[in-house]
Order: sequence, then structure tokens, then C-alpha cells
Amino acid sequence: MNLFRTKSIEQSINDAEEPGRKLKRSLSTWDLMIMGIAVAIGAGIFSIGAKAAANFAGPAVTISFVVAAITCALAVMCYAEFATAIPVAGSAYVFTYATMGEILAWIVGWNLILELFTAAAVIAKYWGIYLCKVFCLFGVEIPPALSLGEIDLYWGAFLIVAIFTVLLALGTKLSARVGNIFTVIKIAVVVFVIIVGFSYLKFPNYTPFVPTSVPTANTGTADIMKQSFFGFLTGAVPAQYGTLGIFAGAALVFFAFVGFDVVATSAEEVKNPQKTLPRGIFGGLIVVTLLYILVSLALTGMISYTQLAEVKNPTLTTAFEAVGNTDAAKVIAFGSLVGLTTVIMVMLMGLARVILAMSRDGLLPRSLSKTSEKRSTPVRLQITCGAAVALVAGLTTVDLLEEMINIGTLSAFVMVSLGVLVLRRKRPDLKPAFRVPFGMVLPIVSAVLCLYLMTNLAVETWIFFGVWLLAGIAIYFAYGQRHSRLNDTFALAKSAVEGRAGIANDDNRDSNALTR
Repeated sequence: MNLFRTKSIEQSINDAEEPGRKLKRSLSTWDLMIMGIAVAIGAGIFSIGAKAAANFAGPAVTISFVVAAITCALAVMCYAEFATAIPVAGSAYVFTYATMGEILAWIVGWNLILELFTAAAVIAKYWGIYLCKVFCLFGVEIPPALSLGEIDLYWGAFLIVAIFTVLLALGTKLSARVGNIFTVIKIAVVVFVIIVGFSYLKFPNYTPFVPTSVPTANTGTADIMKQSFFGFLTGAVPAQYGTLGIFAGAALVFFAFVGFDVVATSAEEVKNPQKTLPRGIFGGLIVVTLLYILVSLALTGMISYTQLAEVKNPTLTTAFEAVGNTDAAKVIAFGSLVGLTTVIMVMLMGLARVILAMSRDGLLPRSLSKTSEKRSTPVRLQITCGAAVALVAGLTTVDLLEEMINIGTLSAFVMVSLGVLVLRRKRPDLKPAFRVPFGMVLPIVSAVLCLYLMTNLAVETWIFFGVWLLAGIAIYFAYGQRHSRLNDTFALAKSAVEGRAGIANDDNRDSNALTR
């Protein structure tokens, strides 16, 4: 049982051309760039920054966004090098399979499923809640959930997931066009927020820029579970703000950058991927980072971070209401709704593409990787993913697992960053269109930064993550390892070796007989 057997790049590319399991190349640089912006600029830009400023970093949340952006940029460079060398669906899973072996590829794929499924479900649930808030702002009261006995059904989550599941089943290009329209709208809303926000700017609100670290109010078990894993390991007293608060804030706002790895999962559907992928990914990342920094500066300049901390779940709306601009609050609520819409679409697409890649390899049932002959999309798989996400989002408290999205993404980033080094050593003959500069330095820095941000996530997040990994490993040994298509490859190779050895032994016996 070879747990670290690898799948060749050539085999991955050949499998992508298998009839009945093939995707259509239809996406351009512009589509990828918009896709990155669409998945990154969601409700996070309207809420995550305010939460990080209030509870972790204060005005230095701007630095938190910069740290998260640098970490994301370094990892995205590694993704771009891999994606131009192996332009097939599956992203980090496929990259790890080609470099580090099957068991690690399974773990990465399993973590990507965690990231994408949880993100789609959490955001779909928030979408329904924001939809009701928008109606409420315009005087129409609609409950976000319907009571079915002892179960609350969040109808909005079912609605939005159903709409985008149908769109994605009809075709990736059609979904991209719809996403483009929503993305342009939400960029306009973000620019509006920045311009209006800076009109209320008060420089004293930036002081102190890095607030002094203070202990949290409680030190009980519940508070320890919310403490960063790094603080728990070092025995630090649970605290907020200070230098560690900046990095804790970076670990939280990293959620706002989740999605650029999802763009890489579409590599198999991109026209001229060697050039299109790097341009699309980096173009989107630059735009998103600039918008995040400007929004965070406007937010912390409008009101003091201490005012934000007084609210249980602060958002940009909190800041505008504090300065008396309720009209802007309505625009922000609408922008949040639009922002969430496109994120759900991209997450659903990415989830289906990762499972498609794992299914092609036999680690999940092969029936999941069949594509429509007419539309070249995995219709059956997309509907299955949509149904599962809708059920979890509509019927459970999945929003409690929000940080699981970050830890799943960061773990994949670590493997891809290290995988680049392995790829260069194992396949020096490859000449990808994009190559991470400065040799081994940047991939190693990327892996270290991602690991450090992972340790800044809460203790309870690490506990949930450990349970998820154990469940994934159990499924791998129960199903994936036994059904892997590499079993056939290794069996054929072994038979060939044994056959050659048998012929050699026969030749030796004949030679010895002649000698005698």
C-alpha cells in the first residue's frame, strides 16, 4: 500500500480529455479577474473589517489587511506556477497529487471541500438574512426563517442556492456573465462607501493606531476556546489588541481573500491558461486589496474602534448609523446582498470542480465526474452539491463554523507553497508560463506565513479541524485508497516488472543448462 504514490502531470492532463468527463474552455482573462473580485468582495468587506477593528486590531486593521493580502499574494503566485504547468480542474488537490503523493492530496482535497462547502452554506444563510434586512429597510417585514415545528427553515438560502445551481448546470460561461453584472454593481457600491466614508473622516480616530494589548473580560473555558491557538500554545493570557491583535485580525480578515484559490480550480475551463490564469488571478487580487485598504481606512476614520467594540456584531452599517447617515446604511445593506450573491456562485462552482477531480481519480465515486454531452458541465454533481449546501444552510446553524473556511484555505495554501519546491525538483524539464521569483525564498515564506495565520485562529476551530481530518482519513482508507485509479496503474507496472524478471530468470536457467 503506497500512500505517497504520485499521479503524473501527463496523466492528469490526459484524464481531463476523457470523453464524458471533459469541461469546455470558455473563460477569458476578464472572466477570471471578475471571478476573483466576485468571490473576494462579498459581505466580508462590509462586516469582517469592522469586526477585526473592534475586537482585535483597532485602526491597525489596515495592517491586518496588508498582512493577509501579502500572504494571499505569495500563495497565489505558487498557485499560478502550478496552474500554468497543470491546467486542469482540482486546484491544490491536483497539484499535491502530482508532487507529494495520494494521501496528502486526499487531505488537501478533503480540506478544500471543507472550505468551499462551509463557505457556500454560511454565505447562503447570510444571504437570506441580508435579503430580509433589505426588505425591512424599505418598510417590508419578512421573517428570515419559517418555523416547521421545532426546525427553522431559512428559505433565502434554499432560494439563492437553487438559482445558481441551475445557472451553473446550464453552463460556466452563462454563470460568469451573470456574475459579471453583479460584480460591477457591488464594486460601484464599495466605491460609494469609500467616497462617503472619507467625507466623515476624523484623524483623532486613528489614535492610537495600534491599541495597547488588554486582557479579555473573561478567562473561563469558553474564553480560552475563543483564544488564538498560538496564544494557547504559548500560555498567554487571553487578550485583544496589540501586535498579536494585528495578526489575529489578519487571520480573521483572511476570510475576505478566500476565493482566489477557487479561481485556480477553473483552470480546465480557461482559454490559453498559461497566459490567462496569472493575469486574471493577479489582476483581481490587486483590485481587491486596494478596495479593502481604502474601506478599512474609511471605517476606522469615521468612528473610533471603541465605538465599534460596543456593538455585538459591528459592520460598516454601524459606522454610518453612528454618524447619522441612514441612507448610506441602506446602500450598504443592498451592497452586502449583491456581494454575497456572486460569492455563492463561485463557491458552488469550485466545490463541484474539486469533487470532479477527486472523482476522476477514483478517490470518490467515479459516477460523480460525468459531464453533460451538450453543455460540458457536471450537471449531476452540481445538483448534488447544490442540494447538500441548501439543506445545511437552510436547516442548521452552520454559521458557527465560519472560521473553518479560513483554516481549510490556509492548509491548502501551505501544501501548494511547499509543493512548488517539490515540483521544481522532480520535474526540472517543465517550463510553466509563470514562475515564482526569487527561487525557494518566496514559497517558503508563503508556507510559514500561512502556518502562522493558522495558529492565530481560535482553539475551537483547531478542534473542529482535527475532527474533520480524522473523518477524512477514515473515508480515504475505507473507500478512496481501495478505489484509486492508480491501483490499476501500479498493478500494471508491477506485472510488467514481474514479467521482465520472469523472462530474465528463464534466460538465466537456459544459459546455465547450456553451460552444464
